[in-house]
Amino acid sequence: MKPFNPRAVELAAPKQQRNWDWRAAANFICGGSGGGLLLVAAFAGLDAFATRVAVLLGLALIACGLTCVWFEIGRPWRAMNVYRHFATSWMTREAVVALAVFATGALAIFTGSVVLTVVVGACGLAFLYSQARILAANKGIPAWRHPASVPLMVSTGLAEGAGFAISAAALAGAGPGTRLLGLLLVLLAVRVWCWRRFLGGLTRSGAPVAALKVLDAFGPRFQTVGHGLPAVVLVAALIGLPGRSMTALLAGLLVVASGWVMKYTLVRRAAYTQGLAVDHLPVRGRGPSGPAAKPGWKMMPGGS
Repeated sequence: MKPFNPRAVELAAPKQQRNWDWRAAANFICGGSGGGLLLVAAFAGLDAFATRVAVLLGLALIACGLTCVWFEIGRPWRAMNVYRHFATSWMTREAVVALAVFATGALAIFTGSVVLTVVVGACGLAFLYSQARILAANKGIPAWRHPASVPLMVSTGLAEGAGFAISAAALAGAGPGTRLLGLLLVLLAVRVWCWRRFLGGLTRSGAPVAALKVLDAFGPRFQTVGHGLPAVVLVAALIGLPGRSMTALLAGLLVVASGWVMKYTLVRRAAYTQGLAVDHLPVRGRGPSGPAAKPGWKMMPGGS
């Protein structure tokens, strides 16, 4: 019998992807926050100046993310080819929506139109959703392709947008209103629910052990620093404790920072490939075949 070769198992096990680096992660980090901010700014009840500041910040975040991913591609000057596959590619849809975002955003800033602000908010939501679908369309990465990754990315983008809206209100000299504080509190509850649903679904369906190890280690800090602490601060601000503006600003920054770290963790650190698997181990000559093998995976009963 041929001796066991641990090198073969190592080659078959999932590997951390190397194609998308920090620049690709920055597109999801900044672009998601920007899209969420544009939507929140349209309905947060901010005054005219604070709304302009929020829209400008949202456009700047999206532009920063797209610039990073533009430098990440191998041939930056062929970036226009992204517009050729609207029917099949969520990257193309993201790029098309980005044009609408910048056009309507610029008009909303210069005119102060409430209608245009709502339109750019809708475009921001479409941009955020397109980004979430880009990640889920990468079928070779189990942590990305899980259906629960889409609501997770959308919910964190909206929560980060509300956090940035509070910052914009503070920078514009207007304290955050009760509506905005309550909205952020609700979005925090939605985000933590989406996170738990994503992690639980990924565990039940089976995933690379290394990816689950990264996510399990990050989860407690994400829920405590990114949700529990901001929620306490927001409640304190809502009930009228002193220093409302500063405490709300702190809560917003915690929500944004934790969301950014979560997205970086998902896009870079937990991004392990599928790896190889066999339905059964072959044998040489006669005899029963061996059991199925999927090196580097944690499988649940009935998982695939």
